[in-house]
Amino acid sequence: MIPVKQKRGFIKQFLLAAAIAAISLSSVAQTGRVALPELGNSASDVLSKSEEREYAESLLRQMRAYEILDEDPLVNDFFSSMGYKLAANSDQPEAAFTFVVLDQPIINAFAAPGGVIALYSGLVLLADTQDEVAGVLSHEIAHVTQLHLYRAFEKGKEMNVLAMLAMLGLILASGGNGEVIQGAVMGAQAVAAQAQINFTRHNEVEADRVGIRTLSAAGYDPQGMADFFEKMGQNTRANGEGPPEFLRTHPVSVNRIAEAKSRIQNLPEVEPDEGRQFYIIQARMRALLEDDPKTAIDYFKTELQKPLTEARRNGNLYGLAIATQRIAEYDEAEAILSELLEKEPSRLAFQLQMANLQRVSGRPQQAIDSLADLYHIFPGNQAIALEYCRALLAQADPKLAETASEVLRQQLITRKNDPELYALYAQAANLAGDEIRSTEAIAESYYQRGGTEEAITQLESLEKRSDLDYYQRARVTARLMELRIEAGDSDDTTRG
Repeated sequence: MIPVKQKRGFIKQFLLAAAIAAISLSSVAQTGRVALPELGNSASDVLSKSEEREYAESLLRQMRAYEILDEDPLVNDFFSSMGYKLAANSDQPEAAFTFVVLDQPIINAFAAPGGVIALYSGLVLLADTQDEVAGVLSHEIAHVTQLHLYRAFEKGKEMNVLAMLAMLGLILASGGNGEVIQGAVMGAQAVAAQAQINFTRHNEVEADRVGIRTLSAAGYDPQGMADFFEKMGQNTRANGEGPPEFLRTHPVSVNRIAEAKSRIQNLPEVEPDEGRQFYIIQARMRALLEDDPKTAIDYFKTELQKPLTEARRNGNLYGLAIATQRIAEYDEAEAILSELLEKEPSRLAFQLQMANLQRVSGRPQQAIDSLADLYHIFPGNQAIALEYCRALLAQADPKLAETASEVLRQQLITRKNDPELYALYAQAANLAGDEIRSTEAIAESYYQRGGTEEAITQLESLEKRSDLDYYQRARVTARLMELRIEAGDSDDTTRG
């Protein structure tokens, strides 16, 4: 076991690597987008379960700070459900995982300490089937269950910290001053390069082998993994570009694909799934993440000219409705959604989008009525709760705000790390006349987005108020102490 002080330093180095900035030197000039690395996972001999959890939560806050997380609840629920289904059929079904989607037009995915598995939006949008995405997730889950980060740490333990982090793929370039960071890590990368290549090849083959088994056990078609690797190669050649980011961090050879196909032959056949919900979620991502909604509209209209299965056609129609709504063509969007709801009246994504359309087009009461019914049927559903509360708050009515506050409090019982819930709760509490709860919620929203200092500032202003009762002051003081300790502000903690 590593001594506690060294462990804490190790965690800080991980967090520093994540916080250094996450904009790759090669990607900044081309896209201006953030490129995070592929990682493995640590074992309990290196970090305890609580320390792994601390790292995972801190990494999520850093990604929020850079505004690269796609936290749409429908998107999150779909890929989290897929991930947990795979994890339950992995070698370590008891392991803790967090599945996220990054708003990055890059074909990549990675696994991080604490079981954080990230999919880039570019990868999801490239996939033809849910089995292909599940294949990537099962591969990344295998990096965690096979303890690849721990093995890499052990292999590099005689290197200095920078060399070790470079070997693990944890060094990120800074968008603030790329030349300085590049110079600082160049030597470390050179020292670690050959070890990284040799070690990664072994890890990748092992992750394929374990991941394909997991994929099949979870009921997905294991052919999806091999299909996706081939698709990336074809996509690269067609565009005349270098290999996508995924192939740089997950090098694929003809032999590796052949080995994957060979293993698939020995697995039981899987009943095909049309992937209806996958195509809906994929279209939702394309419609919402595209900077110019007209580009998305052109894409969907072009796709709808092709011969499609009903599942794919409905997904594209749904995406078209969202993109059309984004340019305020409300009548056209409503006509499309009405057509979809006639086919599938109980499809939640269609119901929620119709309510969203009613709210933004000036019919909040219609939205409230339909969402209230949905909420009472599915009170724990985050997507319903968020849309319901937005509709309630759109009325600027203190009584409706109290209802929204209650809904949000129930959500926060099980989702204490969701900044959007805190932001809405702050708005609801303020409108309902509870300024203290509102300020506390604003502080938590800042904190969950990586703004620890901003959260401290909010709570310090609250602590100075003379109208706090005993319980309010105790709550605020206790939270301030936690945040100051985390920020390393020991002097203020002592004074407090």
